[in-house]
Amino acid sequence: MTATTVVIDGAAALSACQQHRLEIVEKHGRHRQIRMKSRGRTCGEVLASRPDRRFFDQVGGIFSGTFASDFGKDCPLRKPRDHRPAVDHNPSDDSQVADERRSLLGLAAMALIIGAATGCVGAVFRLLLAHADRLRDAMIAWAYGHAIWGFLIVVGTCAVATLVAAWMVRQFSPHASGSGIPHVEAVLREEIPPAPFGLVPVKFIGGILAIGSGLALGREGPTVQMGAGIAVFAARVCRLCGADSRVLLAAGAGAGLATAFNAPIAGLVFVLEELVQRIEHRVAIAALAALATAIPVARLLLGDAPDFQIGPLSYPSAESAPLFFTLGGIAGLLAVAYNRTLLATIAVRDRFGRLPIELRAGLIGASVGMLAWFAPELVGGGDQITQRTLIGRESVGILGFAFLVRFGLGALSYAAGTPGGLFAPLLVLGAQSGQLFGAACRLAFPKLAVQPEAFALVGMAAFFTGVVRAPVTGIVLVAEMTGNVTMLLPMLGACFMAMLLPMLLGNAPIYDSLREHTLRLERQIRQR
Repeated sequence: MTATTVVIDGAAALSACQQHRLEIVEKHGRHRQIRMKSRGRTCGEVLASRPDRRFFDQVGGIFSGTFASDFGKDCPLRKPRDHRPAVDHNPSDDSQVADERRSLLGLAAMALIIGAATGCVGAVFRLLLAHADRLRDAMIAWAYGHAIWGFLIVVGTCAVATLVAAWMVRQFSPHASGSGIPHVEAVLREEIPPAPFGLVPVKFIGGILAIGSGLALGREGPTVQMGAGIAVFAARVCRLCGADSRVLLAAGAGAGLATAFNAPIAGLVFVLEELVQRIEHRVAIAALAALATAIPVARLLLGDAPDFQIGPLSYPSAESAPLFFTLGGIAGLLAVAYNRTLLATIAVRDRFGRLPIELRAGLIGASVGMLAWFAPELVGGGDQITQRTLIGRESVGILGFAFLVRFGLGALSYAAGTPGGLFAPLLVLGAQSGQLFGAACRLAFPKLAVQPEAFALVGMAAFFTGVVRAPVTGIVLVAEMTGNVTMLLPMLGACFMAMLLPMLLGNAPIYDSLREHTLRLERQIRQR
């Protein structure tokens, strides 16, 4: 037996030492100085061999002073993570740990099911949107042969589709308007309660009508909110507590984003960086589980190819680094202008509050229909525009005109109050601005062998970062959607500038501003 002298305080020390089989040889003095011995080991060796937190909380946390080892050396005690007083072992703690583990396992299992359901719904949504785009293009091509009547049919169809989408939102689920991501964030912050499951069909049908009619809106807003709605429904069926419901809601929302863009890692980063804005293990596990089933299910219907195809890009030289920083600064300034334009357009819409929301949406839909008649390639979500930009098919003049049109069309479309997101239109504007800047750099610096397509790729991430302030999500999203990683380093520099300038100018992230609109809408709903 080896004896060691330790100075301890408090009666709880005696109980703790006994629980860990440290035999008390003798005790005396005001501080209960005792001598303990254990089977051939010093107390310091016992501490070193027991690294579990509970042991240090109970034993390490009550020691004061140092060990007087058998060799006459002072061995300082390891301090615990916190300074909570020692407590006696409670058997209920073990039961609580077991309950937490069972709860985590249940959350993971439910997240797998929610992910699969979200992947299926999101994939069908994307297929129907693609069909709606083809149908709109075919209708416009047919209408060209019928002169004025054809024009009226195109304008009227777009107006009616937008009007019906806005009517569904007002009649059945007011929170289905717009992106839906601000609503999800407000629910996660416990600022408003989750919406009923009726939001999911409204978002599904309304999104197809609105985006299919030609509004410059993204598909990710509906898929994110539908994934969150499916998660909330599952949590209610299983009667989960509010905290577990919010975990599943975040996981379902991440699965929705991943399905919208075939970007699973971006879905995970989006949950942690934008939705919850912290690293929380339960949320991460649930999100990973949902993504692990959402993407395989979606790829069964959509295929596994990246959303955008881009030619091979060479790694940028060190001499071109300042150009990417400059692009990031320009993207940041454009992002500030876009955020202000979007919010100003919504404010103008609200000034006409006496007009029915359906009428306002119908007028916007009619405007989009007129644009579709003259330039059908400029309306809709914008994936085809982004693809043409990434392969450098457009001339500089056409590209500049298209950028200006899409800049205004995005804000106007969002003001319609129909289901539809912001991500896809942002990627269009980012690619166009980057391509324009790259073309200018190629003319100004011919010796640098500038590839405008590389600047278009970086511009997508930079403009997204400037508007949303989620740089990692933007970088990963663009890399996954294009299957290209050679531009990761230029993206870092560009996103740095695109995030810095808006913050210095005091411009709030767009979803923070839109969440305020969501909270006002909730107050109006409660007053009805």
